[in-house]
Amino acid sequence: MIRISQLRFLLRAFPVVATEGVPQLLPAARTVSPKLLPLSAIACHQQQQVRNYAKSKDRKKENKGTAKVTINEEQLAEVIDVASLRAQMEKTLSTMQEDYIKNLSLRSATGAIETLKVTHEGKDYQLQELAQVVRKNPKTVVVNLVSFPQTIPAVLQAIQKSGMNLNPQQDGTTLFIPVPKVTREHREGLVKNAKTLFVKCRDAVKDAQNQTIKKVKKQANISEDLSFQVQAQVTAIANGYIKEAEKMMEIKQAELLGDK
Repeated sequence: MIRISQLRFLLRAFPVVATEGVPQLLPAARTVSPKLLPLSAIACHQQQQVRNYAKSKDRKKENKGTAKVTINEEQLAEVIDVASLRAQMEKTLSTMQEDYIKNLSLRSATGAIETLKVTHEGKDYQLQELAQVVRKNPKTVVVNLVSFPQTIPAVLQAIQKSGMNLNPQQDGTTLFIPVPKVTREHREGLVKNAKTLFVKCRDAVKDAQNQTIKKVKKQANISEDLSFQVQAQVTAIANGYIKEAEKMMEIKQAELLGDK
């Protein structure tokens, strides 16, 4: 049998379970009966304490992350322009939805390319305003930019960022765009682009959220409690739009992969 003094020496020299950062385990270890116990029994006791502590921390994190915030429109209206904030976020969501409809198709339509937005020298144009777009055959779309050759770099960039998974080939002032075959690789490329468009939407919503919260923090005529409540509600509103956008992405990805 091991005496108490010997057992304490062994635990100090060869700790069974590292307790650094878990100070509440130390008192628990001292609650073990002073009777002589096998070392394995004490090890099991300490291991169980560690598991219980970890589960407790996980539950706290989960509860903290799922705390529901009630949206009080009247309270918000006293501090921020709620209608403007929601309109901004809804517009971001609508833009993402339009991009999904126009650009994320298993068959790239000529119409989608014609209406592609091109930004040149700070102004936005539809591609059909800058070029003649025709479908040469079922496998190739031709974009003729002879009238505005200076916009070719901007057009190429717009096509590459469109999410349509297109790879245009330039020949002078003409772009030849092969229409991709509907392969598994093409489907997965579109799925990846759906995620990219979602991230763009999410970041835009977050930007609107952060700008609003920044303005709330600068208001000196409201109490600290009201400021905190409004910030929490603005965050909850943004999270609602982000969740809706994520659901839209998941539906689109399932459609592209043929799961629906």
